Amino acid sequence: MQIPRPSDETKTFFQAVVPDAPGVVVKPMFGNLGAFVNGNMFAGLFGDTIGVKLLDDASRDELLGIDGTGPYGPAERPMGGYVSLPAAWSADPARVTPWIERALAQVSELPAKAPKAPKPPKPPKSR
Repeated sequence: MQIPRPSDETKTFFQAVVPDAPGVVVKPMFGNLGAFVNGNMFAGLFGDTIGVKLLDDASRDELLGIDGTGPYGPAERPMGGYVSLPAAWSADPARVTPWIERALAQVSELPAKAPKAPKPPKPPKSR
């Protein structure tokens, strides 16, 4: 599976619309960016597409009723609970920010994920 990469403009826009709130971290993920709260992802990039995680059906259905929205992630395996925002909103913070804030509010209600233990170092290869 080929994972698309976001443009620098998309990365900058995404970082600008993710709220600076307690527990929120934006970090690289598979060549893209993900926004996490307490270890749970609530928004992300898949190439130049922004996706948000909406936990309640009403919010998800409301967003899916807008032209240009759809599944988020790889076409062959979209991410459950996530909806991609319309490409036409890609430079419009007034359209994107409310959905990112709604996703943050919903996902912040989930229990915090415990950080994963670091993997032990691999033994050196013998020759």
